[in-house]
Amino acid sequence: MNRKIEFEKISDFLWEIPKSGQMNVPGRVYASEKMLGAIREDKALEQVINVAHLPGILKYSIAMPDIHWGYGFPIGGVAAMDVKNGVISPGGVGYDINCGVRLMRTNLVEEEVRPKLRELVTRLFSNVPCGVGEGGNVKLSIKDYKSITDSGAGWAIGRGWGNGEDLERIEDHGAMPEGNLDAVSKKAIERGRDQIGTLGSGNHFLEVDVVDQIFYPKVAEAFGLFKNQICVLIHCGSRGFGHQICSDYLEKMLSYMRRKGLNLPDKQLACAHIKSNEGRDYLAAFSAAVNFAWTNRQLIMSFARDTFCEVFRMGPKELGGELVYDVSHNIAKFEDHMINGKLESICVHRKGATRALPKGHKLIPEIYRDVGQPVFIPGDMGRASFVLVGTEAALDETFGSSCHGAGRVLSRRKALKRGRGRNLVSELEQKGIIVMARGKRTVLEEMPEAYKEVEDVVNVVQNAGIANKVARLRPIGVVKG
Repeated sequence: MNRKIEFEKISDFLWEIPKSGQMNVPGRVYASEKMLGAIREDKALEQVINVAHLPGILKYSIAMPDIHWGYGFPIGGVAAMDVKNGVISPGGVGYDINCGVRLMRTNLVEEEVRPKLRELVTRLFSNVPCGVGEGGNVKLSIKDYKSITDSGAGWAIGRGWGNGEDLERIEDHGAMPEGNLDAVSKKAIERGRDQIGTLGSGNHFLEVDVVDQIFYPKVAEAFGLFKNQICVLIHCGSRGFGHQICSDYLEKMLSYMRRKGLNLPDKQLACAHIKSNEGRDYLAAFSAAVNFAWTNRQLIMSFARDTFCEVFRMGPKELGGELVYDVSHNIAKFEDHMINGKLESICVHRKGATRALPKGHKLIPEIYRDVGQPVFIPGDMGRASFVLVGTEAALDETFGSSCHGAGRVLSRRKALKRGRGRNLVSELEQKGIIVMARGKRTVLEEMPEAYKEVEDVVNVVQNAGIANKVARLRPIGVVKG
């Protein structure tokens, strides 16, 4: 049974868990009062408290409104570390290193796509490999791996899977220069060898969406979005490559903690000081996986763009299949933030959370600098997803962070139990949504009811002031692993 956790109300959408015991900082939870009851039932709040025990943590252990239980850190967790004395924790990044979301716009509208929707989804399902352990058509040599480690998504673009404009619309231009394949195990390399350009399983997806509502016309125009437009939303990460890197370094960091006498409430918070050899080695391997994931999403988008051109018999320019942005949500970034009135370089862990930077920020691509960074909050395959834009308040309060999705309310086991006897593919088709997946089990695990209502989550983000709504996307075609 979960222990009773007391909150102090900061505002209608922000609650604080006071610092106590060995906590180094308070915990902060972004949620409405209505959502707080359900959040209390989850072990994730214990994890918010546990994260507050980490050496070098700054200001707060933060939870976004999509918070739910994860490994070590809650999913929807944000924690920033002092670089000199703080730690790096694989649990604060996640197993799927640099899992993220990218949005591709098109010039097409729903009326043009509806007559060929089933053909389009069928072709996408065929052209984008997906599923547990599923391999793709692109096989990597060690030379390829090293190139990906060095140049990230630029490796894919150099081989014709995209163009230079794509790189301008990816965080950090799609490359983290610290990546070093020498820090990666042979097992991780083998696991990722044929998984580049593949979607994966579970909550990963490729969606064909319709922009059905515009909230902020000026920003929507800057992002290239308009009412009734067809877009593609892609959610995936570094596949088995990143997963194995996380597994490898969790063991190394547990050993480090034993040697250094670091005692934490949960061994899943395994960590090492950023400046230690173990910390540096993890960051080198982690960066390699970050670059792998950006490359992976770049290939998938290229496959999707080509599929649209095939189905609608048009060229890329006529299609207008342009990347809007690519945001990472399982990541740690070295960034400059104001700490006690002084600009300092810190390490921000975002586990199921994304950057939400305001207009004018130097880390935003120049094309969006006058409006702010695009933020994506996917919902579920039966309801909606949202495009937002970062704010100055996020920079002040959450280290420039927002949530990354709706967040689960049912475990996969409970979703399977609830879905017994139902034909969810047929139910969704009756709503105008074509779904294709590798198996019935995945569809049941990912049923819409397994997730919080994304409107509630997004309203907390908006009302708390950490991102502003720009557009709402409605799914009409879904590919799942």
